[in-house]
Amino acid sequence: MAAPRKNARDDGSADLLLDTLRPVVEGLVATFGPNCEIVLHDYRRPDASVVAIAGTVTSRRVGGAMSEIGLDLLAQGDTAEDKLNYITRTADGRTIKSSTILLRDDTDHVFGALCVNLDITELRLAVKSMRDLIGEPEPAAMPTTLFSDDIQDVLVAIIGQEEERLGRPLAHDTRQGRLEVIKALDSRGIFQMPRAANVVAEHLGVSRATVYADLNTVRGVRAG
Repeated sequence: MAAPRKNARDDGSADLLLDTLRPVVEGLVATFGPNCEIVLHDYRRPDASVVAIAGTVTSRRVGGAMSEIGLDLLAQGDTAEDKLNYITRTADGRTIKSSTILLRDDTDHVFGALCVNLDITELRLAVKSMRDLIGEPEPAAMPTTLFSDDIQDVLVAIIGQEEERLGRPLAHDTRQGRLEVIKALDSRGIFQMPRAANVVAEHLGVSRATVYADLNTVRGVRAG
């Protein structure tokens, strides 16, 4: 049975940096105002990674889960790079400008992130009004990102994105099709989550053991 891969070490330098950044979270939001949210993540606990948060842009709380963006970075391990000034759209239609600044321990190992989320919905509406006046076309649609305290919501959202990308229902797919899905989900870090296999199994219409067997196959793990 495949075990989730670990991407972080329980290192004292990581804990020290997290403790140092906790008061910074409140200070930044006090500086930038109510449309700003600062989130401090500990990637060693991906299903409850939020260790400090100020602001209410994504309505999350301490102990909440990371988003699919965080999972993507977690899957990249120590080769991941900061993700700066990216734009997403929330499920309720608000526009968010974000930056995810990775945290590394003394060995340059990625163990967390400091995230800045700015709600720029009203600014975008103002820009749209000006575009309408001067006749400029609308920019391309932005991807939707689900922010939730419950990791299962995030997992279901990622599975739904893969189903939309493939253009077919995933339930009771062929084995080859299922392996393609498992490989794509694994590359996005979904199997870092302790409940991921159960959620994937339910959506694919197979057993949890089948999901683990397929995961071993796409990772090239030989049965012992």
